[in-house]
Amino acid sequence: MGQSFKDLLVWQHAIELTTESYKLTADFPDAERFGLTNQMRRAAVSVASNIAEGYGRATKGEYVQFLGHARGSCSELETQLVIARKLGFGTAPNLESSEALCHDVSRLLGALMNSLRAKQPSP
Repeated sequence: MGQSFKDLLVWQHAIELTTESYKLTADFPDAERFGLTNQMRRAAVSVASNIAEGYGRATKGEYVQFLGHARGSCSELETQLVIARKLGFGTAPNLESSEALCHDVSRLLGALMNSLRAKQPSP
């Protein structure tokens, strides 16, 4: 592993996903400030935060668990992006960018989880 969670490509992409989510939701209706806007922003922040928290845990098992939480938050955000699109919120390019980043982060999380599991000793 690198010196910091900040060295992880998946964390870097998760930060990009978070900033894209904030840009996307900035144009949502004011009535959604405490609804979908808040939910999407919290889910996006949770992805990067769980990657970082897992990295700082004591065992690989805990790390994998937090990566699973991050992937769950990514799936939550992906669902919310579908809802936003169906409601006509956000621009098509911003939605597409966020969806692509979400898919990319989810794929990277799965690969990292598989790699860490392969390195764990068998019981």
